Amino acid sequence: MHVDSRKTAIGGMAVALAVLCIVLSGVLEFNTLFLLAAASFFPGIVIRESGLAAGAASYVAAAVLGFLLAPNKLYCITFAAMGFYVVCSEWLFRAVARAKGGRRFWLWLGKFAIFNLLYLPALTAFPRLIFAEGITGTWLLAAAAAGQVLFLVYDRAYEYFLTVLWEKFRTRLNLK
Repeated sequence: MHVDSRKTAIGGMAVALAVLCIVLSGVLEFNTLFLLAAASFFPGIVIRESGLAAGAASYVAAAVLGFLLAPNKLYCITFAAMGFYVVCSEWLFRAVARAKGGRRFWLWLGKFAIFNLLYLPALTAFPRLIFAEGITGTWLLAAAAAGQVLFLVYDRAYEYFLTVLWEKFRTRLNLK
C-alpha cells in the first residue's frame, strides 16, 4: 500500500487550520462569518489535492474536532452547513464535467439547489439560529433574497480562493 505523505500532510494541515478558524470564530466575534467561511474552504483544498473521499473525510474530521473544541457550538453548525456545501459542490463539479452540453447551467442550478436545501429550511424552521429575535413575514422574504446574494459572494470567494490563491501557494510549496 502506497501512502503519499504530502497529500496526508496537506489533509492534516487543512483540518488543523479549519478547526483553528472555527475556534477563532468564537473568540473574535467581529469576524465570525469570515472565519467560518475560511474554515469551510479547507476541505476544498483537500478535495482538489487528494480527491473527494479524502476531502469528505477532512470535512467530517474538522466538523467533529470543531464541535469538541469550539466554545460556541452554534458556529459548528454553521461550519458544518458551509463545509457540506463545499463538498457537495465539488462532487457536483465532477459529475457535471462528465455530462455533455449545458455544463455551466447544470452546475449553477445544482449549486443553487444545494444552497437552498440548506438555507431555506434553516431560515424558516429555525429563524432564531440566524436572527436573535426571530423573523417573520416580509423580513423573512428579504432574508431569503439576501441569502441568495450572499451565496453568490461566498461561491465566488471560494472559487477565487482555490483557483488563484491556492494555486499560487501550491506552486510555492512545490506541489505541482
